[in-house]
Amino acid sequence: MSMLELNEQQLSAQLAEQNVTMAEPVIVDCEQRDALLARLEEQKAAFKESPFISRELRRVNLLKLEKVLRENQSAICEAIAKDFGHRSSTETALLEIFSSIDGIIDARKQLKKWMRVKQRHTSVWFWPAKNKVVPQPLGVVGIIVPWNYPLYLAIGPMTAALAAGNRVMVKMSENSAHLCQVLKDAFSTQFTEDELCFVAEEGNTGPIFSSLPFDHLIFTGSGATGRKVMASAAKNLTPVTLELGGKSPTIIAPDYDVKKAMKRILGGKVYNAGQTCVAPDYLFVPEDKLKQVIKSAKSIIKGRYKTTDHPDYTAVIDATSFQRLSDTLDAAKAGQGEVINLIPYSEPDPQTRRFPLHLVVSPDADEVVMTREIFGPILPILTYKTLDDVYHFIGERDRPLALYLFSNDKELQQTAMENTMSGAFTINDVMLHVAQHDLPFGGVGPSGMGHYHGREGFEAFSKMRPVMHQSKLSAISLLYSPYSGFARRVVNYLINRKWSKYPN
Repeated sequence: MSMLELNEQQLSAQLAEQNVTMAEPVIVDCEQRDALLARLEEQKAAFKESPFISRELRRVNLLKLEKVLRENQSAICEAIAKDFGHRSSTETALLEIFSSIDGIIDARKQLKKWMRVKQRHTSVWFWPAKNKVVPQPLGVVGIIVPWNYPLYLAIGPMTAALAAGNRVMVKMSENSAHLCQVLKDAFSTQFTEDELCFVAEEGNTGPIFSSLPFDHLIFTGSGATGRKVMASAAKNLTPVTLELGGKSPTIIAPDYDVKKAMKRILGGKVYNAGQTCVAPDYLFVPEDKLKQVIKSAKSIIKGRYKTTDHPDYTAVIDATSFQRLSDTLDAAKAGQGEVINLIPYSEPDPQTRRFPLHLVVSPDADEVVMTREIFGPILPILTYKTLDDVYHFIGERDRPLALYLFSNDKELQQTAMENTMSGAFTINDVMLHVAQHDLPFGGVGPSGMGHYHGREGFEAFSKMRPVMHQSKLSAISLLYSPYSGFARRVVNYLINRKWSKYPN
């Protein structure tokens, strides 16, 4: 049966389940659904015609990907600035265009190594058979892209999927409408739609898209939406990679220079106005260094921004996010913590959606600022007496996407790593692990599942297919049923031939 003949009631039920929080019933846009299914069917048919793309053609596809980004830099920056309301072209060029191109170049360089057939050990009982693992393309990969880094979080998975020899459908966020159009137009000059296509958000596109029977689906976004995506994909047994978020803790250890730490922490926090899934979400500092931390923070930000009208200060994405941050700040002011505006000549402006960076000092653990991911320019600061207290606090909460430790003490670094769990662990900086091509990027537990970037991305979008090649000479036939007395003696010997040394 064609995918276009999927039962409409079944799809409606899937969409309804994904929107359980909506008061109104879900209305399925049949025309949109049919168009997406047709596009997927077209890509699947093209894949069946050419199920294994050569290394040279994959390199060409990566070169075309790079070419599009290089030739459309200005248009990309302008589109993202429109989508945000304001974002510096330099920030977009650094965090999204450069990072994307650098990842493409690395994939192209590593492709021969990644595609290499890997010989595997053969158990001595099966000699002279041979084993190997062959990476093969999965087929069609679906990518659901968030709005906060809409280029980088589209191109990163796309690079891995194309390197692995797949075809790709990309669903952009409703907050990235201008960028989506630019990418559609730009990539249509290099790729046919049965190779690569972009899908704009049109009201209910997300739930429909995640219900399609992709060969792999990757979603980047909130944990709440990630659960719905996973539930929808499960109906097709579609494997998923979920890159979610959470509250990434940062720790300044007693031995580390406070000013240097705060310079790096605030540098990462201000990027994209804190709208980053791996941004430092809250900060632990030694009790006796709290005043120094606050003083350093004020000095550092004062030297960078007089007001939020600075051309390199990014706006909050939309009115809903701005209101959420305003409510979070108001709740913090009503709580027990001290709220400090680090750009005191500016207040949150709903017209421009510029939101100055704030500290919330010593909030209560059950306040909103400490229970929900902030995803904006607000940084809570907690003090500690012992690092064991810090590890306990972190361990009692959801496992975060990242954890940052500032310390030059190698023993302390090891202890912190062993006593915590997170998607990534960065020492003496924040966020930079995401830009390392040879490090897998992904969460753990509520912060996500699966990885991509580098080899891990290539393997995530490949079937690492085990292949066993039996030899002309094989004694396995001696162990076929019905079992002879010889076979029984062989089995007894295999099990009891040598006892291991067990602990007492």
